Amino acid sequence: MGNGWHEWPLMVFTVLGQCVVGAFIVLAIALLTQRSTEEYRRVHLSMFFLWVLMAVAFIASVLHLGSPLRAFNSLNRLGASPLSNEIGSGSLFFALGGIYWLLAMINKMPRALAKIWLIVTILAGIGFVFAMCRVYEINTVPTWNNAYTAFHFGLTVLIGGPVLGYLLLRGARINGCALRLLPVISLSALVVSMAVVMMQSASLAGINSSVQAASALIPQYGVLSVWRLVLVVLGLGCWFCPLILRKRPALGSMILAFVLVFAGELMGRAIFYGLHMTVGMAVSG
Repeated sequence: MGNGWHEWPLMVFTVLGQCVVGAFIVLAIALLTQRSTEEYRRVHLSMFFLWVLMAVAFIASVLHLGSPLRAFNSLNRLGASPLSNEIGSGSLFFALGGIYWLLAMINKMPRALAKIWLIVTILAGIGFVFAMCRVYEINTVPTWNNAYTAFHFGLTVLIGGPVLGYLLLRGARINGCALRLLPVISLSALVVSMAVVMMQSASLAGINSSVQAASALIPQYGVLSVWRLVLVVLGLGCWFCPLILRKRPALGSMILAFVLVFAGELMGRAIFYGLHMTVGMAVSG
């Protein structure tokens, strides 16, 4: 029994990777609808931080392997192994996004090609998140092999992605009515996430093996879930309060918002990894 913190490299990799995918979609849509050359350039400058965060995520994933020399071994069964597919799809997203950014920054990316490239990279990012979900759909781990895994991963994209995307657009001094949709997306995703947590909590009582009950895996499940909610709400509050007052959130306020939301999602991911449970001799539920 535990709370999953020992899996912190995977927590950082999955949460940060999902936030980057969500933020990239936000920035890509901004680029697809942007006409001003100067604003187009500023969005690309802000996009640099996405790839820095993506690099941090992959470094964390390598730490989980124990030795960096084992990193390339994770691609040995590409197409057959969910783990290889996860690393492969993540690398593809990273490569497509990074090459796009580099070509755009040196003015070697034609606008027509850029639109196609952005759309392909968005699809690669979605495929990356889907591949993450597949890694944990294991028949022998009943607490993961259900729809809640996909819900948790997808909702992190929808909660953290818009916050990070808005932060980068704020840094690029981009304005637009469409930005008002981003807080709505994050808030709606948080409400759905709360419902998912409650439903999953109830479902744990029906899962047990001959030696272990799923409901006993994390004795602090309720407390940790509340703290996760508090952190995310505080983070979104740093974003929403200025908007409610009809002011544009300050850059420092948005940085704090993302840090708090990221911390909250990390706590949620710690709960997820803490729920690891093998079938054992028998499973009911």
